[in-house]
Amino acid sequence: MAQEGAQRFTTARVAERAGVSVGSLYQYFPNKAAILFRLQSDEWRQTSNLLGEVLGDETRPPLDRLRSLVHAFIRSECEEAAVRVALNDAAPLYRYAPEAQEARGAADAIIDQFMREALPDASDAIRTMAADLIMTTMSTVGKEFSEAAHDENEISAFADAMADMFCAYLRSLNSLSNG
Repeated sequence: MAQEGAQRFTTARVAERAGVSVGSLYQYFPNKAAILFRLQSDEWRQTSNLLGEVLGDETRPPLDRLRSLVHAFIRSECEEAAVRVALNDAAPLYRYAPEAQEARGAADAIIDQFMREALPDASDAIRTMAADLIMTTMSTVGKEFSEAAHDENEISAFADAMADMFCAYLRSLNSLSNG
């Protein structure tokens, strides 16, 4: 799928690549959409786990956790760019599924808790805006960055710059809330 995209992705090709018969594959996945949905569900679960592990580690200061998240996210985007593009091609098949809403809800809860820690004196409206801005920027810019090949040094430098920007933004919001 990563090489040819969602349009050329077929159950026969999956079975061949997995070394199983098409019939065996159909026992678990009745059609192409079911396979794509499973891949996307796995991606949602991995993202939620990453958010929970990194942002939920209360032994570290919030800005350190945010920096770690940015690095992990950008690295992941670069490593999985081809698969992500193919899954995005198939997104209309499952975008509004209950599992998608559940995954978004789990991620939102983790991010909301993190923002309460990172911006303890800010209003709910400010925390919500900051969370939306950071997550949208990280996702959109990370996707764009990952569409070209980058070496480890470039990825690290890019993630550092993005993390610096987010940390400066949160510090400025904290100083406004305290001042």
